[in-house]
Formats: sequence, C-alpha cells, structure tokens
Amino acid sequence: MADVLKVVNGGLAIITNRLKGAGTEPSYLGTGTGATGAAVTDTVLQTPRAEARVLGTSTQQLTVVTGDTYQVVATVTYASTSGAITEVGLFDASSGGNMFLHGTFSAINVNPGDSIQFTIKTQFVSA
Repeated sequence: MADVLKVVNGGLAIITNRLKGAGTEPSYLGTGTGATGAAVTDTVLQTPRAEARVLGTSTQQLTVVTGDTYQVVATVTYASTSGAITEVGLFDASSGGNMFLHGTFSAINVNPGDSIQFTIKTQFVSA
C-alpha cells in the first residue's frame, strides 16, 4: 500500500540505541494528510491529524529468516473531521519523541467514526 516508506535517520539512531539496551520501542503510530513523499531526513509527519498516536502491538515476524521483520499493528479511529489520510509514522513516544519510520501513500478517505488498521513491517536483510 505504501508508495514511499522510509526508515528515517532518527530511526537508525533508535535501532542502534536499542541494540545497546537503551531507548524506547517505536510502537506509536500516527497518521496525517501530508502530500510530499517520505524522506530519510523526516522527523515528524508533514500534516498530523488531530487524533492522538495509537500504541500498536509489536512482534517479530519471518519474511525470509526467523525474526528478520519488525511488525507493528495499530488501529486508528478517526473522531475529528473527514479527510484524506496520506501518511503514517512510527514513533517511540505517544507525543513528541523520535520518528522511526515515515510512509506516504495514495489517499484513504475517512469520515468521523471510521477506522483504519495499519500493519507496518520493517524487514532487516543481510547484504
């Protein structure tokens, strides 16, 4: 579904921090209405929606080898206004914090009361 999906520079810092046994897991999902493709230099959503970030459920998954994929599943319910959702981000805090991943995609139109379940997968591969 994602047109552009990037682990951002701040996400690389989260990964190395977690390897050292520090930091917070990037499992908070936020959405927005930004129109520019995701870039590795992004630190926030372009145009965040009014809904609070949602704490997702994280797991390790098998894509090619056991445990090579970090997955977060979260459902966002839109309570404010209608609009076109075009971006998603994973963060290490419910507000503020550091962005781990930023994705942009074709518009998904929502109305108050609608929900979208996002499944974000980050696969790590050996070069």
